[in-house]
Amino acid sequence: MKKIPIGTKSFSRLVEGNYYFVDKTLMIEEFLNRGSDVTLITRPRRFGKTINMSMMAEFFDITKDSKEIFKGTKIMETPYATEINQYPTIFISFADAKRDKDTVVSTIKTQIQDQWDKYDFVFENLKGFKKNRYEKIYQVLEESDSLKGINDALSFLMERIQDYYGKEVMVFIDEYDTPFVEAHINGFYDEVRGGLAGLLHNSLKTSNSLKYAMLTGIQRVAKENIFSDLNNLIVCDITNQRYASYFGFDNDETKELLEYYHLELNEEVKEMYDGYKIGDKEIYNPWSILNYIDNKQLIPYWVNTSANTMIKQAIEKANYEFKEQYEKLVINNYLETTVDLQTSFYEDADNSTLWGLFVNAGYLTITKSIDILNNRYRIEVPNKEIRKEFINLTEYYLKLQIGQINNVVDCLLQEDKDEFFNSYQNILMLPSYHDLNNENSYHMMMLGMCICLSNNYKVISNREEGKGRCDLIIQAKDEKKTSFVLEFKYLKEEKKNIQEELDKLSNEAIQQIKDRRYDYDLKGKVIYIGLAHHGKDVMMKWVER
Repeated sequence: MKKIPIGTKSFSRLVEGNYYFVDKTLMIEEFLNRGSDVTLITRPRRFGKTINMSMMAEFFDITKDSKEIFKGTKIMETPYATEINQYPTIFISFADAKRDKDTVVSTIKTQIQDQWDKYDFVFENLKGFKKNRYEKIYQVLEESDSLKGINDALSFLMERIQDYYGKEVMVFIDEYDTPFVEAHINGFYDEVRGGLAGLLHNSLKTSNSLKYAMLTGIQRVAKENIFSDLNNLIVCDITNQRYASYFGFDNDETKELLEYYHLELNEEVKEMYDGYKIGDKEIYNPWSILNYIDNKQLIPYWVNTSANTMIKQAIEKANYEFKEQYEKLVINNYLETTVDLQTSFYEDADNSTLWGLFVNAGYLTITKSIDILNNRYRIEVPNKEIRKEFINLTEYYLKLQIGQINNVVDCLLQEDKDEFFNSYQNILMLPSYHDLNNENSYHMMMLGMCICLSNNYKVISNREEGKGRCDLIIQAKDEKKTSFVLEFKYLKEEKKNIQEELDKLSNEAIQQIKDRRYDYDLKGKVIYIGLAHHGKDVMMKWVER
């Protein structure tokens, strides 16, 4: 039985270490067929970017003999088999360039230093200005606290490699945008952007020693002059057909993989991990599938901490239009809106780039193109696993503690009136008093809870039902299960007998549900819930039909 390749980053280790191997080597054929100067592929974290970049570097690297590693793979059955180990190759990864500035700077420099050490022989017998440039850049690379002066560290190495081999250089950069994102999140963007952008610009745009380059990341960094004026730049986002099948597992690959480990690709697995669309391909997140195989439990495994932090920061500052759209997404499980996948959110913060960040980071997937020219798409939460992560975001959005949404929903579905009321009261104690200033404040809090109900319930909010507009209906898709109708009331005036007034108002809420027949379309058992509020005081009426 082959080992499960969880977290394996090296292609040679994957093959030689007796790990299960999903053959993606025809990506090399597409890369050579296209012959693009620079290819940028954007994918969410944990979709196999690093292992694919390692595969590309292993195949082309002129300093290696990789024939045994690629023996029996699909690429060796093509005419491009003769290209193996024919090019000087630079492979660096910024995947670990995270957290504080010192770590980001150190990681970038270490990756470059490793490449200088790998090709140390190309610096022998340098004279004149070339020797001076070498010494100057070498000194910069030894410094630990800044990227100042690093602009030519890769391009100079590429020149020397080309002089030595008489061949242009292949360049592969994994997670190229991670340092930009981390620097933005942690407040030192201006201190690293210039050096990092200059490094990429000089090696990808102005270098005459570049054969082809491929970069991976979550999003395109559009405004740092890295890719501007490139004659043959290919950007492959998740809507693009190019390279669509090489990142993540398709349905057949997932089925074969699960069967190898005596598991089945059944509906439960699909509901938990399926749902992503890349180009026209149905794709599974490989990290989640591999962890499910290892752990044998259908639970969430995926998390995206960097993008999660950026999304949280963005939600705090989001405008009213975004919050309305967010509400629609929660209610309907989908949203039709403008999504900008070509500009990073931190460079141009608006609703379209924020939804683009949700998609690029893997929290949402595009299921339909509405108007490609104007970037209008239908976006959805792809599966149960991501819905759990989305619940965490919604709790943050509503300023709740982790787990509170599930707790109040569980109490509701178990029809535990007292525990539901207690958990609801506990939620009301968290936001500031000033956030609870009208009926809609409480409505939005309950609405956030409904995101975890969408599999088994239809959530209806502020829609004409019966003879009026209901606040919230939670309609069971299975008629044997209970449905719920919730009406929210808010006491605006200050009253001496608050509890009496709230009791009266909660009774009015129940009567409104009955009089306006909000439940006319509901089958089976129905529970009416009237919630009357004044600040953090609340009274509830619970009536079964």
